[in-house]
Amino acid sequence: MPPWPRLPVKAAYLALNNPKRRNALSLLVLRDLRDQLHRFNTSPADGKLRILPAFQPAILDKLEAAVAGTDAQAAAEYGWLLEAPKWREHREDLPNVLVLRSEGPVFSAGHDLGELRQLPHDEVKETFAICAEVMSLIRRSPAPVVGVVHGLATAAGCQLALATDLPIAKAETQFRLPGASLGLPCTSPSTSASRRLGNAFTYRMLSTAEPIRADQLPVGSIDVVVDEEALEKRVKTIVDQMANQTAAQPQAIGKWAYWTQVGLQGGEGGDGYEEAVAWTGRMMALHARGEDAREGMDSFFEKRKPEWKT
Repeated sequence: MPPWPRLPVKAAYLALNNPKRRNALSLLVLRDLRDQLHRFNTSPADGKLRILPAFQPAILDKLEAAVAGTDAQAAAEYGWLLEAPKWREHREDLPNVLVLRSEGPVFSAGHDLGELRQLPHDEVKETFAICAEVMSLIRRSPAPVVGVVHGLATAAGCQLALATDLPIAKAETQFRLPGASLGLPCTSPSTSASRRLGNAFTYRMLSTAEPIRADQLPVGSIDVVVDEEALEKRVKTIVDQMANQTAAQPQAIGKWAYWTQVGLQGGEGGDGYEEAVAWTGRMMALHARGEDAREGMDSFFEKRKPEWKT
């Protein structure tokens, strides 16, 4: 592990360490990232991988049934995400926040094209399949992932940076989807980019293959700082906040709920707003019954710092 700044006890590094190849996402590197994400999200109680559910609105029915005690199967599947005691059991000694970063002047040059040219087709398919799995594991990680994007993020490296929950980059850092210039459009990387940057902006990047500075990305899409010192300061602030000042279980279920409601579409051709308001109202009622929510409300009225249960 490079000499990166020390993290709080409840945080851990998700390390992308291939500096001699510009942190290219080789098959071995992708397998290692997958293994790290599995390790950080595998229950010490039963050895099962515990990640957020698929971002499907109907799952809320199962969550409500689980807390009401009317669906034993749902309680077994989702109880760890809903109940503070079960959360502590299944995430004991696991981090509440992950920090993705790499070593060297390039965050990630994307897939290792030299390797892809030489791999048999089955391993090429495996490379892209594991890459998709890694991106999904980041998105569904109950521990939010902070992305420290200190240098060029291109192709699948751009996808990886923008797949994190909270990417932070220096203003001069370049993001690029260069596939069009190689006859290999960055179709897969455009998934993360479009969800963070918007469709029109991402298509511009996809079709022109031009590098875009962090401070030229849509305002608010990522956290932009001026220099290296500001980058480390901002990372420390966010990680300390999420690791030490926020409750972990509400953070996880809140992440799931946010991205689920974003995907709600109007069933009769509308924009989905009414469906989202109704759905999130039910979700807030589920939030409110949690131990940390009750502790937060009690501490507010008692004018003291909360003592989180997770």
